[in-house]
Amino acid sequence: MKVAVLFSGGKDSTFAAYIAMQHGWEVSHFVSVFSESDSSYMFHVPNVHLAPLLAEAAGITFVGVRTNGEKEKELEDLKKALAKLDIDGVVSGAVASEYQRTRIERICEEIGIKSFAPLWHKDPKLLVRDMIEARFDMRIVGVFAEGFGPLWLGRKIDESALADLCKLNEKYGVSVSGEGGEYESLVLDCPMFKKWLEILESSPEWRGSNGIFRVTKARLVNK
Repeated sequence: MKVAVLFSGGKDSTFAAYIAMQHGWEVSHFVSVFSESDSSYMFHVPNVHLAPLLAEAAGITFVGVRTNGEKEKELEDLKKALAKLDIDGVVSGAVASEYQRTRIERICEEIGIKSFAPLWHKDPKLLVRDMIEARFDMRIVGVFAEGFGPLWLGRKIDESALADLCKLNEKYGVSVSGEGGEYESLVLDCPMFKKWLEILESSPEWRGSNGIFRVTKARLVNK
């Protein structure tokens, strides 16, 4: 099975790629969508500019797709890019978003390939714990829900952070895995990377009730 992974550099898409490799599938491409809008209806935005570096870290061919971020039209831009690839299917990191999953499935059906969502409906707490146990080095790079504060920006997702996310879930209903868009993440290292991403310069930006951890300079380091 030869697949492309819809890749943002965040924990879900990276873990989905990792699982695909564990299944023995050939991951031929990492496909990232670069939106001209600060927000996207469909795709991860914070620090997605680092996706090419992470694709290099994994030794996977990178495909970048430019879009202006208009609802639905951004999907057409993705479909055109996927149609050019010699693949059997597409892997996504969708966990609970029907909007995301159904639209990816529609695109795949229209171009005659399969859609795989290996994280679909996994228990959020168990999913994040699986990532931690798999030695994923994950950082929170955006927070957009009640209960979060500036200290979350750049924080490593480890057992301590997982415990705090569970508390936010109990108090505010925040998804532990961030599937509702409550937070965004960036993977610096994982078992499938041949190199790890070192953050050299960053700029945390807090806007009263939400914030973004912008990585302005980074490099790959040999393990």
